[in-house]
Amino acid sequence: MTAVPVGPPRRLIELTVDDRTVRLPEGSTLLQACAAAGVETPTLCYLENLAPVNVCRVCMVEVDGSRVLVPACSRPAEPGMTIHTESARVRLARKVVLEFLASSVDVSLAPQAAGYLERYGAEPGRFGTPAPPAAAGVRGGAAPGEHEASDGLAAATVAQPVSLDNELYVRDYSRCILCYKCVEACGVDAQNTFAIAVAGRGFDARISTEFDVPLPDSACVYCGNCIGVCPTGALMFKSEYDMRQTGTWDEEEQAVTDTICPYCGVGCTLSLHVQGNRIVKVTSPLDNDVTRGHLCIKGRFGWESVQSRDPTGA
Repeated sequence: MTAVPVGPPRRLIELTVDDRTVRLPEGSTLLQACAAAGVETPTLCYLENLAPVNVCRVCMVEVDGSRVLVPACSRPAEPGMTIHTESARVRLARKVVLEFLASSVDVSLAPQAAGYLERYGAEPGRFGTPAPPAAAGVRGGAAPGEHEASDGLAAATVAQPVSLDNELYVRDYSRCILCYKCVEACGVDAQNTFAIAVAGRGFDARISTEFDVPLPDSACVYCGNCIGVCPTGALMFKSEYDMRQTGTWDEEEQAVTDTICPYCGVGCTLSLHVQGNRIVKVTSPLDNDVTRGHLCIKGRFGWESVQSRDPTGA
């Protein structure tokens, strides 16, 4: 019998979160410590199946003895730490970050962000008129004062049309908060295709392909894992986008059923989102040991064949 290697057990450490003592394995993050204490910590750039990049700064917490606030999603927990998640300093920091985000991009399709804005009393209007939704249509030239985008890539501006360059998914970068989730999913955390990355700096930062080539000419394999991790609707199924345009998209009327992908022997779990007896999109559970939320092009987009049958049964 072959022995299965097992790592050494991790010792438990003890720390305090909002006056509650918690014990958790060494190497855990402050976000995990907060969860163990029953504290809901807001996050936008964090996801369980991706490496934390701590760029959204919404999960900041206060640590006794630390000069600055720290990102809970990536800061390792240490024995004896005292964490404050709702201090005046923390709440102000989260409020201002959310106001900056909501005043510069369209977060209307980000339910988490909407809840956080209300929770912290954020007022994006303090920093100017809220970002308008992007106009539908294929991307063209940039308006006066905007950065020009090359062949459908994101420009560093909020008022830009939706990129419609394929039949699988659309890109609406007026909703992009540069959370890096799509970049991580396209990289070592999932697909290892490295088709996209963050280009530019400061206000010119944007999601881009290598050498700014059009997406269909890039290394993209259309796995759609970037859609699965996007928190704001900047990346969306073409089917969902079309239904939203016609006003027929209704998540309350959708049933979600798990099944196994039939295209190969890996056994990925598919979550079929069905509305009006038609599949409208496919996702995968984050807690599934096989997929961890990720799929290939066949699993994520190959469901159209189910609906190509003659409705008369002929």
